Amino acid sequence: MGWEHDNGPKVRIMGTANIKDVAARAGVSVGTVSNVLNDSPRVAPESAKRVRAAIADLGYVRNDAARQLRAGRSNNVGLIVPDARNPFFADVALGAEEAASGRGLSVLTGNVDGNADREAMYLGLFEEQRAYGVLISPLRNVEPRLEALHDRGIPVVQVDRVARGERISSVSVDDVVGGRLAIEHLLGRGRRRIAFIGGPAGIRQVEDRHRGAVTGLAATPGARLERIDTGAQTVLEGRRAGERLRARPPRRRPDAVFAANDLLALGALQALVMAGDIRVPEDIAVIGYDDIDFAASAVVPLTSVRQPARTIGARALELLLTEGEDPGVGAQQIVYQPELVVRESS
Repeated sequence: MGWEHDNGPKVRIMGTANIKDVAARAGVSVGTVSNVLNDSPRVAPESAKRVRAAIADLGYVRNDAARQLRAGRSNNVGLIVPDARNPFFADVALGAEEAASGRGLSVLTGNVDGNADREAMYLGLFEEQRAYGVLISPLRNVEPRLEALHDRGIPVVQVDRVARGERISSVSVDDVVGGRLAIEHLLGRGRRRIAFIGGPAGIRQVEDRHRGAVTGLAATPGARLERIDTGAQTVLEGRRAGERLRARPPRRRPDAVFAANDLLALGALQALVMAGDIRVPEDIAVIGYDDIDFAASAVVPLTSVRQPARTIGARALELLLTEGEDPGVGAQQIVYQPELVVRESS
């Protein structure tokens, strides 16, 4: 590596040039090269032209990691989600990325895949990389860890969950209201034996949606709610729950299913429809939660409780920027109201 000669001027091997080489080639100072790289208007046009030509000739690539290290933090925002395969979180990420574009920030997504150890690993990784900030939809109560990040100057915003404490901002939807909306809709359709499909137990969003369902059911005599726990919030788990319901004698089946998210609802819908002798919604109505794009295109278009996923992601990123620019700003808890979208499944 180094200089090569080819019957002419010295040529640096591509990829090994540094900022001093660029300055020497352009006949300017290192400071002038730095100003050009940072788009400073203080550089004379002719000097800037020589610097850009030297950069192109030498194949110089800026060491942005070193620059960020000197600045004390990177331009990367960490987004930690429970399941990146869930289209809801893909839309949250898209909203965050749209808000970050033009602000000089990149969003890096860490997929926890339902594993609390992976959640802890990503929190540590983004801290080590001196991330600009962290957006997280936590699996469990990690607020002590989030507050520690906050104390070290790394802004944190919880996504799709209301923060428990007063120091961490959050952007979420009122899931208790969402659960109540779903149950009230089913009760209004005359359903009285309702199965709630959701899990794993302990996830705040699942528990809040179930609590809303219980609240909505309380005022209707004779109505009952059965809970069917799942090990994950996936289509496969929803299908397994639906198969268990399908295997029951008709008189023991529920007349409605409310699932904690659309993936579970779509899986249950598949299992019920595949039976051939069960009609949706005539025999069993089905409601999901999130209103992902696939809900409207299901074999029986799915009724769902809508969350504004992109808006949630964008607003969370904006809160992160606010805190990054002014660390003394107080935490904000933004809660959106859900909306019931009625389709053929109910």
